[in-house]
Amino acid sequence: MNIVLAGPYPKGTLERFQSLLPNHHFTTILTEDEYDAMTDAECIIVRVLKTSESVILHNPKLKAIIRWGAGYDSVDIEAAGKHGIMVANTPGVNAYAVAELTIGLMILLGRKVLGYYRNIQAGKWDRGTYSETSFSLNCKVVGIIGGGNIGRRVAALAQALGAKTQYYDVSRLPAEVERQYHVTFVPLDQLLASSDLISIHVPLLGSTRHIIGAEQLTVMKPSACLFNTARGGLIDDAALLEALRHGRLSGAGLDCVEDEKSDVTARLLQCPNVIITPHIGGATADLADAMIPFIAEKIVSLAEKGMMDDIVNRQWLPDSDKKINRL
Repeated sequence: MNIVLAGPYPKGTLERFQSLLPNHHFTTILTEDEYDAMTDAECIIVRVLKTSESVILHNPKLKAIIRWGAGYDSVDIEAAGKHGIMVANTPGVNAYAVAELTIGLMILLGRKVLGYYRNIQAGKWDRGTYSETSFSLNCKVVGIIGGGNIGRRVAALAQALGAKTQYYDVSRLPAEVERQYHVTFVPLDQLLASSDLISIHVPLLGSTRHIIGAEQLTVMKPSACLFNTARGGLIDDAALLEALRHGRLSGAGLDCVEDEKSDVTARLLQCPNVIITPHIGGATADLADAMIPFIAEKIVSLAEKGMMDDIVNRQWLPDSDKKINRL
């Protein structure tokens, strides 16, 4: 099978895939232009490049697309399904890394680390500058929107630092999972009104776009902080900026924004109570140690059985007989 590694990957990724899957041929693609021009892919492993319907149509032998990560909004999953192509993600593999960054942003924002650092750079060694506004996670209420792998990992880490955790999800977790992770389900409005720190961990879908907008921001405590290490577009960034400017929200930690080049983002970057990182939640060098074997297992299953776990576009796929015939 001709497998395309689309987009930049950690050093040694190609060689590790080749060692695990010696009977398959691998090609690397680095740019959007190369990606749009390829015509012979049978399986695509994609990290950051956008997979449009045109990419799908240009590769008549394509059987499956595997996302390096949990999110899949960069892939046209409906078009793929209608053309009989399975799309799978890799849920849980980067959960530890994303959860660590989430907690890190909470600590940086709560302890005013960047503010103190800027003061020291300016020669001001005053540890009392933020003594009236800094906070720890101990005894705080952390509200988690999304009860998946990452949300549950954030809950566990927050609890280890003394926080209480509650969550909201459109699909409530089984009671035994709630007990295992010591999380309490509450309606979204209740979570927004009662949480000190609110963290978003849901995919970007039509139903979740601007899940936090002007209306939701008015429900939050003025002392609350908002965190998004999932996808840009889950927060209405313009509404967030207004809430911060008018003191209706204490701060925000964002690993992603709606539009990196927008005026709104430029103004958010100027806010002293906002920390923005360039969508690095799952981008650690050691993530490949877990991700490569996980994806390799999917490719083996695809080659041997014509099927994979974690398919995200099942509702658009034709019946299983047609899918297997395509393989």
